[in-house]
Amino acid sequence: MNTIDHHWQRFTLKQKLSRYAVYLVLVIAFVQSIQSVEVIPEFLLDAPEQMADMFSRMWPIDFAYYPDTVHDAMVETLNIATLGTLITLIFAIPLALMNASNIVNSVWCHWISRFFLVSSRSVNSLVWALLFVSIFGPGVIAGVLAIAFRSIGFVGKLLGEAIEEVNMGSIEALKATGASWMSILLKGYWPQVLPAFFSIVLFRWDINVRESAVLGLVGAGGIGVVLDDSMNLFQWDRVAMSLLAIFIIVILAEIVVVNIRKRLI
Repeated sequence: MNTIDHHWQRFTLKQKLSRYAVYLVLVIAFVQSIQSVEVIPEFLLDAPEQMADMFSRMWPIDFAYYPDTVHDAMVETLNIATLGTLITLIFAIPLALMNASNIVNSVWCHWISRFFLVSSRSVNSLVWALLFVSIFGPGVIAGVLAIAFRSIGFVGKLLGEAIEEVNMGSIEALKATGASWMSILLKGYWPQVLPAFFSIVLFRWDINVRESAVLGLVGAGGIGVVLDDSMNLFQWDRVAMSLLAIFIIVILAEIVVVNIRKRLI
């Protein structure tokens, strides 16, 4: 009596070949990237020595520089992040509503909203800052608008997805009672989206605090201006003070966001 030997395989031959093809493409892309970067071996080998020299110049840290300049710059950075996040909501909420298929059925509205959401996310905050600095000149206004326009795509996309995932049972019940569109939006959608809304906004504000810290490098206000001036003057002890302040404020922002989310969500 002949017995059939069944050999179990996780992937078929076609799947294995496809995986190997992907690995091969990744290796080729990596090699091509290394060649196009044109790394200079002398600079690469000298990097540890240069880094050690830079850190030696940063010590001791000039703590007296904090109350004179760094403190006001850090407050300005927080204001840029906060105002930019609030302005984002003015544009992101309507775009999120237009992008949600269970609220708006128009394909044209979906494409228009997605165009603005994708455009916002495609442009880096530093590029937005350069654009607004050229329009409004150096200062806080350019930084606030850069943060706002960069955040629209992030907040609008996630908020739109949260709206699409709501339980439609309560929505249908409100429609059956003849409730107005605004009542359905405020009493049906909003209570369900509220936890996700706060989570998205707080998470984006946390990101904006970090991004606003470097906008000053292109003249958009905040601690980046102080950092750039210190680097241009080779005042490395003051550079260390600015970097330490940025690090501390980012950690504190993370702690604040986590605690608020625990209380609200």
